[in-house]
Amino acid sequence: MATLYPSLEDMKGHQVLQAQAAAGVRTPATTVVTEKPKLTSTATVVTEKPKLTSGTEPPVLYPNLAELENYMGLALSSEEIQKNLSTEDSTALTPAGPSPGQLVAPLSGNSAGLRRAEIKPGVREIHLCKDERGKTGLQLKNVDQGIFVQLVKANSPAALVGLRFGDQVLQIDGKNCAGWSSDKAQRALKKANPEKIVMVVRDRPFQRTVTVHKDSTGHVGIVVKKGKIVSLAKDSSAARNGLLTHHCICEVNGQNVIGMKDKQLMEVLAGAGNVVTLTIIPTVIYEHMVKRLSSGLVKSSMDHSIPDL
Repeated sequence: MATLYPSLEDMKGHQVLQAQAAAGVRTPATTVVTEKPKLTSTATVVTEKPKLTSGTEPPVLYPNLAELENYMGLALSSEEIQKNLSTEDSTALTPAGPSPGQLVAPLSGNSAGLRRAEIKPGVREIHLCKDERGKTGLQLKNVDQGIFVQLVKANSPAALVGLRFGDQVLQIDGKNCAGWSSDKAQRALKKANPEKIVMVVRDRPFQRTVTVHKDSTGHVGIVVKKGKIVSLAKDSSAARNGLLTHHCICEVNGQNVIGMKDKQLMEVLAGAGNVVTLTIIPTVIYEHMVKRLSSGLVKSSMDHSIPDL
């Protein structure tokens, strides 16, 4: 099984680390400092003395960051990479490499957004209740003989238990939902015990996450119109990591952005840090999922809170 990386940038950074480890190279920490946000040829390299490590600590190995900056336009520091590699990741720095299937993230390792956006495999059971008005804050939709979460209202019981747009509901109170209509699913919620509704859920099967890195100008390389990706900048992190046009952005670092105006979405992206995990869905599926759902209801009611870790 091959090593897994959140992004292509993580893979390239790890390959440099591995090459140094294989050669037994211990280079001092380097931080590339630029006077302007945009990378220029006048970048100054500051060299620090390497720190001695004991046998119990992971090896302090630093990649040629200038090489990565020239290749990808990223603003990186050796300290940031070393911080992202935990003790458990230390085997990833040996010539033998990481364990099969291990996720290695020298650039993205400290990203809370990466963890918030994770689409977990398998199914989970949740216990839902109703509010004082007898509402769950949940709207369900039939898609291809399955039942999916179409809307989660802000500050509702559904939001509090962590349900998200696109989650598939497999069971409600022990009854299989396969083949149900949207109306039948809503009736099942309406008739359910207000104090405890047991649901079995699968995380967002129609969606996928893509982790990208901002360049030295603060951009990931996408053009968005009405929540849809319409264009990719050449040689950008978005293009390198496989983002596609004709896809809608559902989440930024795990935060739902459906129904936001493009200006609001850009503000969320701007404040998302240098490592950004986007959750996307093909436009054709998205449009089917929100069919007959009032756009005004989505804009005014959709839960846009930042999920807990």
